[in-house]
Amino acid sequence: MQSSHSKTIFFVCLILAASGVVSPAIALAAGIAFGFAVEHPFRMESHSLARLLLQASVVALGFGMNLKQVVHAGRSGFFYTAISITAAMLLGLLFGALLKVAGKASFLITAGTAICGGSAIAAISPITEADEHEISVSMGTVFLLNSVALLIFPVIGHALHLSQNQFGLWSALAIHDTSSVVGAAAKYGNQALVVGTTVKLARALWIVPVSLLAAAYMARSGGSGSRARVKIPWFIFLFCLAAAASTYVPRFAAQYSALNHLGKAGLTATLFLIGTSLSKDTLRQVGVRPFLQGVTLWIIVAGASLAAIYCNCISI
Repeated sequence: MQSSHSKTIFFVCLILAASGVVSPAIALAAGIAFGFAVEHPFRMESHSLARLLLQASVVALGFGMNLKQVVHAGRSGFFYTAISITAAMLLGLLFGALLKVAGKASFLITAGTAICGGSAIAAISPITEADEHEISVSMGTVFLLNSVALLIFPVIGHALHLSQNQFGLWSALAIHDTSSVVGAAAKYGNQALVVGTTVKLARALWIVPVSLLAAAYMARSGGSGSRARVKIPWFIFLFCLAAAASTYVPRFAAQYSALNHLGKAGLTATLFLIGTSLSKDTLRQVGVRPFLQGVTLWIIVAGASLAAIYCNCISI
């Protein structure tokens, strides 16, 4: 009976999230509450659906963007992205060594923080031959911090009177997962959404070179993970095609608007699904030292990028 009730609650909440009745932040909070209150009846299916729904939603959001703005934001953010990823990788591995976090878990937490959260972890973990526990620890750490970021970043942005461009750039540089970047930026404003989504997707492309470097290292150290397939985030290119269609084929504006609306609804549903993946078991699996590594690295990345943006040292 309890299982039947949890299934009913899950589907009702998912439908409400997808309907657009609730905000992204509320959808995420509801997902977290569900994950902590009951045993998830569809844990594996929910994870797979969240990944597919996120990619489809991001592509649909492209129909509401101008390709010229996308290219400008991506080009302007490339330099900042390269610097922040390099610095985050070096600092993260240093903190992992100081806190004596297991090597592979430390690398996955660092890559997830530096690039794009769960997507980076999912892409790199088979290459590094990480086991299920190491993947769970890194995923749990990133998801916990994602949830916090989605809730507090808009509050901080408004308190500091950040412009739309400033907040979008900060979100892309400092929030782990694409879904939480888009959720926070959409709550802040349309221009923040354009900048945040574009810079974050450009950041996600760094999965490829980092995966290749990890594969080369594994090959040199004698591991078999170098034979794992490097996953290319193709949905990013579909997002650019959608933005191009919106920009250069305007006669289908009504259809583009409908697809863009569906993308926002899909994103809200995605955040609910991501929230349900957090549970008491997740907290226990993460442990103190990996969580400290993730929190310390995230605070430094978020704080440094915010200071640089607030002082107009970097801009879009």
